[in-house]
Amino acid sequence: MRFLLISVLFFIHCTAWAVELTGSAIQGGLVFGQAESGSRVSLDGEEIVISADGHFVIGFGRDETGSRELQVTSPGGEVFQKTLTVETVKYDIERVDGLPPAAVSPAPDALERIRQDARMVAAARQHRDRHAYYADGFVLPTQGRISGVYGSQRVLNGKPGRPHFGLDIAAPEGTDIFAPADGLITLAHPDLYFSGGTIILDHGQGLSSTFLHLSKILVEAGTFVKQGDLIARVGATGRASGPHLDWRMNWLDRRVNPQPLVSPVDAP
Repeated sequence: MRFLLISVLFFIHCTAWAVELTGSAIQGGLVFGQAESGSRVSLDGEEIVISADGHFVIGFGRDETGSRELQVTSPGGEVFQKTLTVETVKYDIERVDGLPPAAVSPAPDALERIRQDARMVAAARQHRDRHAYYADGFVLPTQGRISGVYGSQRVLNGKPGRPHFGLDIAAPEGTDIFAPADGLITLAHPDLYFSGGTIILDHGQGLSSTFLHLSKILVEAGTFVKQGDLIARVGATGRASGPHLDWRMNWLDRRVNPQPLVSPVDAP
C-alpha cells in the first residue's frame, strides 16, 4: 500500500482472525481497516461498509471531537472493540479587513445557481460502492507548490469564512492532473459557481476525491479510472485567484484531509 501511515493504532491476531488499523483518529484524519473476509463492522452502532476482502475506512471531520466506538465481528462471532478518541488540531486562522462586500459574499442573483450546484454535488457523493478501490493507496494528483492546506480559515471583514477543506497545489494553467487512486467518476462539470471545472472521483465505501478549478476535464461521469490516469488539467475557473488544483476528500458527510495520504514527491 502507498498510504503514508501516520500511526498504527491496533493490531490483534487470534487463532482464527485478525484486525489491523492504520492511519490516525485525528480531526480530518482517516483510519483504514483490514479484517477477515465476511466480518461485520459498525461505528457507534451504525453499520460501516466492508469489502469482500475485508477492507473498510472511517473518517473524522475538521471539527469532530470526542470518541467513536468501533466494533468488528468476525464470521465466527468473535468481537473486537476499540474506542477511537479524536485528537484535535490547531488550524491556521488569517484575518483580512477592508475588502469590498462583493469579495466576501456572492451576489444575490447567484444564490439559486449555488443551491443547484450544491444539490448536484450532493447527489454525486451519494454513490456507494462496497469495493475498496482506495486499497492500493494514493499518489499526488499533480506536482506544484503547496499553497493552501486543509482546515485553515479566513476571517473576512470580521466575518468568519468557511474553512478550507482541501489541499491547494499551485501549478501553471494546463498542468496535467492524474487520478490519485482508482475509482468511478460520479461528476464531471465544466462550470460550477464556486469551483469552476469540477470532478468527483469515488474511491468506494463513501470515500471520494474532488478536484476544483479545472481548465479542462478529460473524463466523463460513469467512467472508471485507474491510479495515474490523466483526468484533467489545472486551471483558475470558478472563484479562484490563480491557477491551482484544490484537491478535497470526503468520507460520507465528513470532509477529510488528503495531505497525510501522500508523499510530496509521490506523483505519477
